[in-house]
Amino acid sequence: MDYIQPRPSSIVAALYTARDLGVDVAILHGPSGCSFKHARLLEEDGMRVLTTSLADNEFIFGGHEPLMRVLRHAEETFRPHRMAVVGTCVAMIIGEDLQSAIHDAGVATPAIAVDIHAGFRENIDGVLATLEPAADAGWISADELERQRYLLGKANEVERLRGAASRTYIEPSRGDLKHVAAERLVELAGSGATGVAVMNAKKETAYMFADELIALHDACPDAAVTYVANLEDRGLPKVREDAARILAGMWERGVDLELLGALDEYGANGPAVGERIRELNPDFALMVGVPHAVPPEYTDGIEVFSVTNGPRQVEPLREMGHRHVMVEIDLHPKTLGVRDIVASEFGAVLRSMR
Repeated sequence: MDYIQPRPSSIVAALYTARDLGVDVAILHGPSGCSFKHARLLEEDGMRVLTTSLADNEFIFGGHEPLMRVLRHAEETFRPHRMAVVGTCVAMIIGEDLQSAIHDAGVATPAIAVDIHAGFRENIDGVLATLEPAADAGWISADELERQRYLLGKANEVERLRGAASRTYIEPSRGDLKHVAAERLVELAGSGATGVAVMNAKKETAYMFADELIALHDACPDAAVTYVANLEDRGLPKVREDAARILAGMWERGVDLELLGALDEYGANGPAVGERIRELNPDFALMVGVPHAVPPEYTDGIEVFSVTNGPRQVEPLREMGHRHVMVEIDLHPKTLGVRDIVASEFGAVLRSMR
């Protein structure tokens, strides 16, 4: 038995990857309810998500004609720059040829076929199923495809070692009380203790995690804290755009940053972050985003305040020795479609301590 708790869907991962590639319209080839919640959220982020709305008779006779109709409708209605047809379990079971439908529809818009379904245990399969045809279409380079393969493998490794996939079932938790942790963090920062504040965040989640570093700076502007963030300029188009916006926003708010890693390198970035923490040898550390990417040997003897958006990540972080673990509930929906830094709960509590 691998898991008895829900895990991210490879179909949803394909949709998010299509968005990161600059796809304007994604067409889910399957039932109308497939991946409904995330399809709706992605529309908040500027990508239109359509569905062929296959019904039970088409489960048997196929959905080639409906897919061609939706492709033509999408092109005529939205005039997209790029489209992606994303498979579902139904499309896989009935053996639909997505690429053939794109060809037969006669659309002029550059479009890729993403042959994927939800029968994969790891959602990174959906990412690769999108990136491979994107590379074939010339949307990304062969080097970028290999870079993404490496990063996905590292992200998966971190989740299996110290994340939500590290055991069969993890009890979800809301973590520690934010005001108690904030009071202790401000006490340390104001006492002359040395600290490091690290953001190692995944893609658009950084729009909120960045606020927690800014809030610490707001609350304790004279504290001996080194600020580090994974906002280097690498990755797929949207990832790079997000990093540039967040970095500019942090500079505007007066935070002097060291850059370490890119927003899609959160899984591979842990040892580098750990080495930087070891060099600084701080008394305390605020670690936000994907704090479990940093192996625990790098934070031994340091009072760690970690912030995640995963309720199932609380227990593993505590087992790693993190003294204070907070959860930003519903962070991801709040960071879709935004173009500037978003206020966080922990950040608001920190600012209230001034």
